[in-house]
Amino acid sequence: MDVIKTIEAEQLTEGRENFRIGDTVKVHYKIVEGQTERIQVYEGLVIAMNNGGVRKTVTVRKMSYGVGVERVFPLHSPKIEKIELVRHGRVRRAKLYYIRDRVGKASKVRELIKKKGQKASEAAR
Repeated sequence: MDVIKTIEAEQLTEGRENFRIGDTVKVHYKIVEGQTERIQVYEGLVIAMNNGGVRKTVTVRKMSYGVGVERVFPLHSPKIEKIELVRHGRVRRAKLYYIRDRVGKASKVRELIKKKGQKASEAAR
């Protein structure tokens, strides 16, 4: 059991957990097309986080030409170049699956406004 934990600890990447559910993020994801490799940016709302450790996944939802598109990213995958935080959202739920049923402005998440010198976790309270 300890062997598995040591192998998983080696695969963890630092600095990927600087966001929460309800935040808008840009995920820079490596895509291999034949011999070439490029980075595609996927910007959307974090509606869920699952599991823990190396298996932690993040579900990001965006609107593309009027159609809602969700994608599940393994957080510690080597294919993720970086995750950039665009803005903090103010939510009161652990999972935002209700956003799927909303249309237009009703599907927006209010922005979390922080006071000067205050952390996002303190402002959410």
